Amino acid sequence: QTMPAKDEADDALTQMVWGPAYAFYRDSKMLVRRCAKPDKNEFTKIALATGAGFLVMGFIGFFVKLMFIPINNVIVSNL
Repeated sequence: QTMPAKDEADDALTQMVWGPAYAFYRDSKMLVRRCAKPDKNEFTKIALATGAGFLVMGFIGFFVKLMFIPINNVIVSNL
């Protein structure tokens, strides 16, 4: 087989890589322009909700770990 011509390879590269990359850049730029910076009240609500989520997930992980320590000791001691 012969190698494709230089122009065909460039067209394929443009179609498969640079075309979608440029479209993504253009769409992302449009999204950032339309986004609005949150005001202080909205930012505070988001920060509190995120902090509460971290605390809840931390406590869940702590209690799951706390339950599995004795279970793991029972399993290991019976071997």
